[in-house]
Amino acid sequence: MIKNSPFRYLIIYLPFLLALLLRSDPHVSYLTAWAGSFFIFFISFSGFLKVLPKDYPVSQQLMRPIFFMQLIFVGYMSCTSIFYYVGILGYKYFDYVGKSLGIYASSFDTIAQCQRYYALGHAALVHGIFMAMKYPVKEKYVAYVPSISNLLLGMCVICFPLGVVFAKIGALSQFSVAFTGLSFVSGTVGLAFAIREKKKGNYYFGICLFMLNLVSSLSSGFKEPVIVCVLLLGVYLLPIFGKKIIPFFSVILLFLFFVLPTFIGNFRNLTGNGVDVITARDESINAVLNSGKEGLLEDNWVFLTDRISEIKMFTQFADNTPYFTPYYQFKLVKNAISMIIPRFFWPDKPVVEDLVMERVYTAQITSRDSSVSAKPAFIVDCYLSYGVIGVWIGLFLYGYSAQRIAQKADQLFGGYFLGTSVIFAGLFQIYWRGNCFEFMANNIFWSYVTMLIIFRVLRARSILELKTN
Repeated sequence: MIKNSPFRYLIIYLPFLLALLLRSDPHVSYLTAWAGSFFIFFISFSGFLKVLPKDYPVSQQLMRPIFFMQLIFVGYMSCTSIFYYVGILGYKYFDYVGKSLGIYASSFDTIAQCQRYYALGHAALVHGIFMAMKYPVKEKYVAYVPSISNLLLGMCVICFPLGVVFAKIGALSQFSVAFTGLSFVSGTVGLAFAIREKKKGNYYFGICLFMLNLVSSLSSGFKEPVIVCVLLLGVYLLPIFGKKIIPFFSVILLFLFFVLPTFIGNFRNLTGNGVDVITARDESINAVLNSGKEGLLEDNWVFLTDRISEIKMFTQFADNTPYFTPYYQFKLVKNAISMIIPRFFWPDKPVVEDLVMERVYTAQITSRDSSVSAKPAFIVDCYLSYGVIGVWIGLFLYGYSAQRIAQKADQLFGGYFLGTSVIFAGLFQIYWRGNCFEFMANNIFWSYVTMLIIFRVLRARSILELKTN
């Protein structure tokens, strides 16, 4: 295959095409599509499709979209569905306990169909990233600071209160998520640089900030912030300590996956009954400590089969659209664009959550009387818009836009470390997990505006200067 031929990208679509050919057997089709994501990972990391950036060793460029974003987004979207699949086959861990009521042969057809869409979406995502990837980036500016850890820890301290304040001001709430995310990432990277620079004061200060972020994540009621908090620290410490830290962080992450379902389940039950956050957090920690092995295993299996993967919801949408509800076509895209407008300029702007939940109610995923929030994943909105074509276009643009923004950050902020690993990772965390169209559009647009504002501030402070050849 010719290296520069556009047809070389066909190889990453082979899992989808093969699974499609095998659709007469839903189990074989599902497993082919599921395993196909690991094939796409291998191909994308091998440099076969496009030579990976050579400006840094791989361990020092993991925050680029082709690595971290792809692993987190696809791992959550596609790879975790295996637990749901094994569960409806009637297994609990490695023991057969019998199939649940309401599981029919057609259920496996729909699961296989959705997994094929995941394989197609994964291929399109990687295709989009590679089509936008152009390294080395021509850096226009360079950062002049005596200590990177001083700069990053300072950004953390400044951005956190800004995020809190903006969250309380309706007209500026768009900036809250961006500054909160940037505070978290800059603090974590600042800790890593404090270790590299051997600055004890910054090191202890960074540890304190990291622990505060970890405690804040525990009080969020969600598992992902806690896991991402630890995972990011491991990624940023990898260039400093090398591969020897991988076993250590792997054990910590496995431990978190094991105990967090019990913690979060108790936390949500308590806060849902009016218990304050601090008390709920402390009692949930006690619940984990007092739970036996069987209790933790039970909670963890429910988490693996019903919460970590969103394929169950995808199958419900796929059973409904286009058979009972027609494709939305451009309606969801128009909704997403309109949600960018601040409420300050549009006082009657619909509540985004209510707007999104309308299609959930229409598909009868949940009832209007339920308090459950069930926002569709990005790939589901792509499917609801135009089916298989929508999945391909949507995920291609997802990868393409993420890569272009990461490169823009590198260009403005003097390269990878301040550009991609801090600014892009801090402001555009929504790319890691994805969300429905409306939340994605609003978050990405205002995060981009925030990036430009931060650039102007750093230029005015002479931290960023024009690069001279």
